[in-house]
Amino acid sequence: MKIMIASDIHGSAFHCRKMLDAFEQEQADRLLLLGDLLYHGPRNDLPDGYAPKKVIPMLNAQKGRILCVRGNCDTEVDQMVLDFPIMAEYCILWLGSRMVFATHGHHFNTASLPSLQPGDILLHGHTHIPAWEPFRAGQSSEAENCLYLNPGSVSIPKENSPKGYMMLTETAAEWKTLEGEAYHRIVF
Repeated sequence: MKIMIASDIHGSAFHCRKMLDAFEQEQADRLLLLGDLLYHGPRNDLPDGYAPKKVIPMLNAQKGRILCVRGNCDTEVDQMVLDFPIMAEYCILWLGSRMVFATHGHHFNTASLPSLQPGDILLHGHTHIPAWEPFRAGQSSEAENCLYLNPGSVSIPKENSPKGYMMLTETAAEWKTLEGEAYHRIVF
């Protein structure tokens, strides 16, 4: 299975359209959204093309192909206008024998770990910074040999990172700009 992972659209219709164009170009089986879909949040400036009412129909048109977890800026009001579930705190995916714990990152993260086994992957957005880091030995005995992955942000990247997404298969993860240019790849 080929999964496109994106996070932190924050109501930008311009960047949502670019993300969905990339989704079609990648020919992914599913689009996993890691939260913060419609609202920009009080700590963020308005992203380019901020138009949450335009984001709604774009995402709803893909409802059968989207998996989603709730971000800290997502609310029940957002769920009322979106035709796919967005209120789960996390979802579990399997890549072969590896468990992927996908969440937004505001509750579960490297400082507040979910239940993980060696080799598992913690996948979250929230920081707006792409990441591909093994857990440090001693950080948590439960998380030795685990990976932390973050696709960054579709619309409001931080620390000079590109606006982008991540592609995930059973054997690799690849980070790409919204234009589809790969800038990092890891093989499992």
